[in-house]
Amino acid sequence: MDQIKVELIPSDYSKEDNTLNVEKVISAAGHYAGVCYEEEGLNKLLKEDPEKTEKRAMRALKQCHHSVFGHTHITLNIENIPKILAMILNNEKEYNTSEKSARYTPVVRTDNSIITKTEEELYNKWMDIFTDKIIEEYPDSFTSFKIKTLSQENARYLVTTFMPTKMVYTTSIRQINYIVSWMFKYINENGYKDEFNNKLCDSMMDFIFELERLHIVIDGLLTNDKNRSLSLFGKDLDKKEIHYGDNYSILYKASFASVAQANRHRSISYQIEMVNENNKEYFVPPILEDNDSLVNEWLTDMEKVKDVIPQGELVKVYECDSFDNLISKAKERLCTHAQLEIMRQTRKTLEEYYNNLSPNCSLTKEDIKKYLKGARCTFSDYNCNSD
Repeated sequence: MDQIKVELIPSDYSKEDNTLNVEKVISAAGHYAGVCYEEEGLNKLLKEDPEKTEKRAMRALKQCHHSVFGHTHITLNIENIPKILAMILNNEKEYNTSEKSARYTPVVRTDNSIITKTEEELYNKWMDIFTDKIIEEYPDSFTSFKIKTLSQENARYLVTTFMPTKMVYTTSIRQINYIVSWMFKYINENGYKDEFNNKLCDSMMDFIFELERLHIVIDGLLTNDKNRSLSLFGKDLDKKEIHYGDNYSILYKASFASVAQANRHRSISYQIEMVNENNKEYFVPPILEDNDSLVNEWLTDMEKVKDVIPQGELVKVYECDSFDNLISKAKERLCTHAQLEIMRQTRKTLEEYYNNLSPNCSLTKEDIKKYLKGARCTFSDYNCNSD
């Protein structure tokens, strides 16, 4: 199985061996902690006795005044991280990430890979089918490179959501330690009760081990006194309120692949919950919908890989935030350059928003009309620089 590998990108807070310089992190936090009462400000604090600085930092750590550790950011180069674990990281709000796109990543099974032979065979089979369908239906619309990337993007629905990927991830020392504490909580509460959680908890432990190897895990930041949890996973989502007003909340089903796109919109809150184990559902790429035979073949092949939890498996998604943030999302996703599934869902959410607004929200209802004409290039307040 592909092993997660984490490297600390060199910075002011790394040692020559590219592990975290914890002493510098503590010192920085101690200086920042003194700003609130030092009349002469940070410059004086930088010249004080290092022992005094350390004591102040440790006192802040003990009293859970962790914000002073949020000033120190680190950048991680992460290889072989399962897609679902990348989704967990990306659903938390405080980060920047650059991740390898499935559009440009062919699925190639290697020795000891988590990718099964069946996944590889089905992926290649449907790559050919999608390529032929795109050429047939859009003979003059796409370059050969674009056809290949679109085919890869659709065929990957048959591949496990634990497919290894690569990402560069930047966040604060405070946040990465909080995430570790939430992972420990998830493992304790949900670990090893089914195949999905078996793999997920193992992946979390591998990731935590790598962070510990790099000296990134700091015990005093793992307290989790507020009993917070990983934000991606919800419970009893069917019982959540559906609401449309100045703010909104909505429940729908989407594939893991679509959720991975959605949770990159950090202003919007997403929670997911698995559908009943005995009643799995799968996303069907729209280009297949006019051919019942291909649809049935697609669903049959999905069933062949159901045990690996394919990216095309549908999950319940609870999405909520403000109207303004939804419009911001629409300005990214209502575009042919976006993944088709999330583009369609964003469009559907806007339409449902408009149709379900109460008469008391007349201004919002009038405003939303501007975004129902079509793609983002039709928005009066969006300047598109693409062809």
